[in-house]
Amino acid sequence: MHVALLLVVLMANEKTVEVRFTETAPHIDGVIEEVWQQSDSAYNFVQHIPYERTEPTESTVVYVLQDKNNLYVAFRCYAENHKPIACFTTDEDYVRVSIDPFGSKTTGYYFLVFASQLFWDGWIFDDGRIFDDTWEGVWFRGVKVYDDRLDIEIKIPFKSIRYKKGLNEWRIQFMRHIAYNREDDYWTEVLQGEGDMVSRWGILKNIDPQATGYYFELYPEGYVRFDKRYYVARDSVSEEFKPNLSLNLKWDVTPQTTINATILPDFAQIESDPFTVNLSRYPTYLDERRPFFLEGRDIFRMSDLGQDGPVFFYPLEIFYSRKLGKSLDGEVVPILGGLKVTNNAQKWNIGLLGAYTDEFADTTEQDTLYEPNRWFGVFRAQRRFMDNSDIGLHFSGTTVDRDNYNYALGLEGVYRSGPDQVIVQGAFSDHSGKQDWAVSSGYRGFIGNFFTKAAVEIVRDSFDVSDIGFVPWAGRKRLYFFTGPSKVFQEGFLRWFYIAPGIHILQEPGDTNWSKIAGLQINPAFRNRWGLSLDLYAGKYYEADTNYTYRSLDFSMWGLIKGNNINFGCNYNYSWNYLRNFLAYQGSHWFFFGYSIIPPMSIVLSGNLWVEWDTTNTIIAMHPRIRPRLDIRFSADKSLAIFNDILLQTPETRIGETEFINNRFGFLFSWNFRPKSWLYVALNDFRERFGDKLEPVYTIAAIKVKYLIYF
Repeated sequence: MHVALLLVVLMANEKTVEVRFTETAPHIDGVIEEVWQQSDSAYNFVQHIPYERTEPTESTVVYVLQDKNNLYVAFRCYAENHKPIACFTTDEDYVRVSIDPFGSKTTGYYFLVFASQLFWDGWIFDDGRIFDDTWEGVWFRGVKVYDDRLDIEIKIPFKSIRYKKGLNEWRIQFMRHIAYNREDDYWTEVLQGEGDMVSRWGILKNIDPQATGYYFELYPEGYVRFDKRYYVARDSVSEEFKPNLSLNLKWDVTPQTTINATILPDFAQIESDPFTVNLSRYPTYLDERRPFFLEGRDIFRMSDLGQDGPVFFYPLEIFYSRKLGKSLDGEVVPILGGLKVTNNAQKWNIGLLGAYTDEFADTTEQDTLYEPNRWFGVFRAQRRFMDNSDIGLHFSGTTVDRDNYNYALGLEGVYRSGPDQVIVQGAFSDHSGKQDWAVSSGYRGFIGNFFTKAAVEIVRDSFDVSDIGFVPWAGRKRLYFFTGPSKVFQEGFLRWFYIAPGIHILQEPGDTNWSKIAGLQINPAFRNRWGLSLDLYAGKYYEADTNYTYRSLDFSMWGLIKGNNINFGCNYNYSWNYLRNFLAYQGSHWFFFGYSIIPPMSIVLSGNLWVEWDTTNTIIAMHPRIRPRLDIRFSADKSLAIFNDILLQTPETRIGETEFINNRFGFLFSWNFRPKSWLYVALNDFRERFGDKLEPVYTIAAIKVKYLIYF
């Protein structure tokens, strides 16, 4: 009875806006003309930052219309106190509209438009806990900046998104950012301790897509590439001219079902994966950036716990798309073709993926690299229950022949209730006859006023998905629990504060003893949009047949300086150095600062400093990495980035003897000349130290065109 009454109260408090039909489509130019006056409107926004649950300093009104083929949204952002800020290279005013067209209460699209006419789009996962900007859609925007307001119009074709057919109520959220006072306002109330949850968005009523026919994308990509490689040991140079044409196809068979295909795809990256000094026993995780694998990512991914997740919860990622067309010493294993079918519905999500890679062989100066032909297959089925929770079945596999294969079967359950989320995952693997299992579970949420993070993990010794997934910690067992008070302050310089003691108990692979680490986490957020994180850990540790007292300090700080982003931090720990195979101190530092010289131009300086000590606590090496970059924005659609990536090595602390290890120089010109259609012109020159000087290793120049034909 009480639960039913609570549901009635919550539903009565939900904000709604009605979609009204128009025969006259508005011009998407930023001018809110007469046609918008027939629409319903959303207003009464609520401030989120800097003062939670208070009235915004400026008014915002959002209008919503539709015709047979498109959804239209217009923002009128009043600015009576200060003119809106429009600048390509600093913090500026922007708006965002987010929609859940599946009725899922967990997943949605977002569309973000800046006052400068820059734009972003992407997915929202796990009830608002994860924003993913890898999706690129076909939609249109118009912007006008006035002294007393900012007007923005958005047109979203129904054919360019997937939605539940027959569903006449979508969840929707509107957001506005005011750069002058760094204020965020939302249509529905968003608490700082919870975030913008899909399940708490308002309702878009009477939505009725009437687009006929099917959406089809023909997406050819072509590039002309010139490679010049230098072989110092052989005192020779090779030059190769590489033209390539690939084809991608997308067919929305229904508003919920999509078929994607790719033939001889170009998966070469304009810029290489970031360099890092890895002193741990586990490989570095690389993000996916390739279009074929990004489409339908909402279905094939395992659930996560949000931005804090990677710190303490590690999903059983039995499908890791970077294993397809993987890089071997800088050369990419060719993918001959791939096919993918996905279906999004209100209760079910289903995906099927298949791909075939070519044989690859290459002889380098150090080794002969070889990868056989492989078949890859992935299946995923997910069923929602209890409003916005879900369960899922996941299969992934790759095979060369009957004796060389790698399969994995996983089960996942996710329970969500407000800001609380619990994930339970289990998996079974078979790698050419070697079989085993793993489980991973995590919780992130509130126990009373205590913000709590917890995880349990058991990965058995013979669990192996090395050819298809990313679970490299076979043999590891973990228990993680941190909890402490979390408080939002309505006045003063402090906006939010969290402090939590906790414990991390784990058994490293190959060791029978349990390490026990105590910790303290401190996270204040300030009213001026600055924040910091300080984590302290210490305890008895067992690894590499050694026991010692582990200690670690993690510090990071971020904020804005006159609208320019800055982020810096460090980590110091006393642990096992797997690169040199001894116990010693290790340190890493990072720094990022972007400075707007003039609105179209900024200079970005980022860097790292890795420091290694020996067993006598003497510094034996420092590895500075410096990356200056000049960004030039000719318009919202055209940009040029010029960068120089410098890696140095300093013996001990002798700064005067610092030497270049390698240097990468490059530039990238990009032009988004129509929806999802791009022209790239790139140069990459890499030099490495041989003897007492830097020698060229390769120079790559490329022109690439991606052209979308859609109907």
